[in-house]
Amino acid sequence: MPTINSYKIRTKQKNLFLRVSPGHFATSHSHINYYIDVTTQKTRLSEAAAVAKELVSYYKFNTVVDTILCLDGTEVIGTCLAEELTRGDYVNLNAHQTIYIVTPEHTSGSQLIFRDNMVPMIQGKHVLILAASVTTGYTAGAAIEAIKYYNGTVVGVSSIFSTVDECMGYEVRSVFDTKDLDGYASYPSHECPFCREGKRIDALVNSFGYSKL
Repeated sequence: MPTINSYKIRTKQKNLFLRVSPGHFATSHSHINYYIDVTTQKTRLSEAAAVAKELVSYYKFNTVVDTILCLDGTEVIGTCLAEELTRGDYVNLNAHQTIYIVTPEHTSGSQLIFRDNMVPMIQGKHVLILAASVTTGYTAGAAIEAIKYYNGTVVGVSSIFSTVDECMGYEVRSVFDTKDLDGYASYPSHECPFCREGKRIDALVNSFGYSKL
């Protein structure tokens, strides 16, 4: 199976790190010079729990969270985050003392929709958006629009890695950002300096992983 070279940006916590690969990568929205691999954070319980514990400090005292909307396959992290938010030693502003964990459905036009049986988990609820990464803001922005369309209230955007501080007026909270990954850059495909130099794309990447070319 083809692989790309990667290294870890570590923190003081044993299970909290960022795995990155330098190169020339293409997403559906842009070209980037680093691939951020969050596969194990999304699938390994110990790492997902470490991410959740880092993110919960932003919301545990002053944010009502009824629903966590999980993007990019972050349901395991979302479940761990919900557990942290509903622990007895935290001030839980959620009147029902429980949290819904939901994933949107994508249409062929990349719009986010919720079936009728899922709408009650969004409508009238305080919704926290959880993504693997927020770089262009395209996916997070679509989630914000969907929540508003279904009459929910967006209470924040959180992610493992982010290059922006806000998305459509909402603060983005992340475990890692560009201060941890010096030189990270994202370009529209028609403005990519690597393409202009004739440098081949190393891999196509999305929320599921990468396909080396």
